[in-house]
Amino acid sequence: MATEIFDKVNQMMQEIEQANPEGAAAIEQFRIQYLGTKNIIKPLFSEIRNVPNERKKEFGQLLNNLKQAAETKFQQLKQAAESQASDEEAAKIDLSAPVIGGHLGARHPIATTHNRIVDIFQRIGYAVAEDREIEDDWHNFTAMNTPADHPARDMQDTFYLLNSTEMLLRTHTSSVQARVMKNNQPPIRIIAPGRVYRNETISARAHCQFHQVEGLYVDENVSFADLKQTLYFFAQEMYGPQTKIRLRPSYFPFTEPSAEVDVSCFICDAKGCNVCKYTGWVEIMGCGMVDPAVLENCGIDSEKYTGFAFGMGIERQAMMLHQINDIRLLFENDVRFLGQFSGAL
Repeated sequence: MATEIFDKVNQMMQEIEQANPEGAAAIEQFRIQYLGTKNIIKPLFSEIRNVPNERKKEFGQLLNNLKQAAETKFQQLKQAAESQASDEEAAKIDLSAPVIGGHLGARHPIATTHNRIVDIFQRIGYAVAEDREIEDDWHNFTAMNTPADHPARDMQDTFYLLNSTEMLLRTHTSSVQARVMKNNQPPIRIIAPGRVYRNETISARAHCQFHQVEGLYVDENVSFADLKQTLYFFAQEMYGPQTKIRLRPSYFPFTEPSAEVDVSCFICDAKGCNVCKYTGWVEIMGCGMVDPAVLENCGIDSEKYTGFAFGMGIERQAMMLHQINDIRLLFENDVRFLGQFSGAL
């Protein structure tokens, strides 16, 4: 009797392995026969009482293998049928039919301007340095020679973290310069692009978040003439070979002497328009020679090394290049606005 039961199970195993139903209906019939609620395998489990004790374990394993074989076979049949259906559906596709063009996105004007600025400075040996946006007071202010009573430290200008007067959202990427100088000795030649934050009222000309690119060059015998020639090269590459620059005296706590940089208006060819306010000049950035105190704060010998730094707002450059009159448009993600830049690289 036991031998007949084992033979019956082995025969059923062979039937399952050799089964090759075709079509969804036949495969479903296979599932019902071997895996359905009233499948033909289930009654075999009750036959275990007729198996000698010494072979009950063997019989139980054999039944489990039978059930597993049925499940595996069904999955194989199902996958094969789905694959065949997919191939048949693919065969119906007319590969000679014209392609329906999809809507392609466009690079954001901030991204294209950022990439353009970075590319210009990388071509003359500047490395890109990036770091944290949540910064401490020392790297953001103190290292940059900003005294404790400077207006930039006021709560109206800076976003401090909750219950903290030491941690803040960086107000400029000068903090990246401080970290680079703190961890490296000259020569240093970097640009630091990134997002910055200031507690300002949002308007057509100002926003509480924007992007900057700051540059730093520190080495022996670096002069103001080097700074001027670097900015002249940038201006011509950015706005065209006819561009001229002028430097006006200014003040920044981390540079001395300091200057504001203007370029001849590239919109009206310096003849006067609403972009340059009919002066023929457009302000693009601030710059200056690195204050010796900043070098000393960061562990660099100011008797041996000198350097220059500069910084510009990417939004301002983008607004001038594309004649955008409201900075808020750059942050609203309005596809009607962004779609105008689909040809920009």
